[in-house]
Amino acid sequence: MQFHRSAHAGSLRPTAANKILDMGADPAIISLAAGNPAPEAYPIAAVQDITRRILEEEPLEALQYSVPQGDPSLRRAVTDWMRSRYGCGREFDDCVIVSGAQQGGDLTARILCDPGDIVLCEEPTFLGCLDAFRAAGARLRGVPMQEDGIDVDALEAALREGGPIRFLYTIPNFQNPTGITMSMEKRRRVYELAVQYDILILEDNPYGDLRFRGEALPPIKSLDETGHVIYMGSFSKILAPGVRTGYVLAHRDLIAQYTTLKSACDVHSNILAQKICYRFLTEQDMDAHLAGLAAVYRRKSTLMLDAFDRCFDSRVTRTEPDGGLFVWCTLPEGCDSQPFAASAAEAGVLVVPGAGFMTEPETISRSFRLNYSTPSDEAILRGMEILGRLTHSL
Repeated sequence: MQFHRSAHAGSLRPTAANKILDMGADPAIISLAAGNPAPEAYPIAAVQDITRRILEEEPLEALQYSVPQGDPSLRRAVTDWMRSRYGCGREFDDCVIVSGAQQGGDLTARILCDPGDIVLCEEPTFLGCLDAFRAAGARLRGVPMQEDGIDVDALEAALREGGPIRFLYTIPNFQNPTGITMSMEKRRRVYELAVQYDILILEDNPYGDLRFRGEALPPIKSLDETGHVIYMGSFSKILAPGVRTGYVLAHRDLIAQYTTLKSACDVHSNILAQKICYRFLTEQDMDAHLAGLAAVYRRKSTLMLDAFDRCFDSRVTRTEPDGGLFVWCTLPEGCDSQPFAASAAEAGVLVVPGAGFMTEPETISRSFRLNYSTPSDEAILRGMEILGRLTHSL
């Protein structure tokens, strides 16, 4: 049967990365392509206890409809957390609870962009938000990454070039896919440029609490005295992605628009999950919990990086993240990571080729992303041995 689809819906296609991730369901495959928290990082006992007490103490509130902006207790707790931990939030700011930061990115593009408007993005960057921005009809313009974050000279050149630029999308901490952290100097400069050219910044920080090396840097939002920064946070990496609970902190006038659009999408995010997040955030020793996560990811990243140095051809380079979940590897000049990833899949190992993280998906990229959080130690070691052998035949 033939179904009518809008011209816009008909233009959307599954990405190569999505196809590779689908293959990860095969238990015979070693997947270094995922982005899930480590199995040992889930606070299962705490969530079981919290859920039991919620259903005993406030079952109707947890199972009933709620308000589109989000559970008031969770919004207050998130606002307090952002202010005390990060120094974020001004009198003009407000908060909305969303169904994961992915929904935050989707709503942002639909609120701010008409079809054909421009979104500036770090190049490479998180493919989920690239897809969301494309789905809103935005044109994506990439700004190169450097070892200490976005190339601010290239960013300023893009801003001078002009056009209907609506916002800059950035992941300053342990960026997905590169693992790079933006320096403090660049954070200040990015904010100054946003104010100077009067564009918004969408700051996505799902990995910021997963630092296992070095000193923490404050978010760009902590610098925001003008309302130019929209901050997205998530419980996916510090609690569990299955709760699908994130939040957006931004100027109250924008939050009102998020709330209106969200109510048309899903009425409100899962209220039981919101109550779990509220109790987890306010009842648990978060410093101890985050220290435990850091220990897990420090060990697993070290295992992968040591295996890289031992197994890979010396012509292949990598980043060295100070936190988060990912390592970005780059093949020698003249290579394309797409056929390399295909060869790796045939050998039983999945990686994500770099093209999927580019603003133009047909771009040839020498790079690919590795994930150390999801696979077991044995899978990391075996997978890196297989990949290493392939690099020596390039």
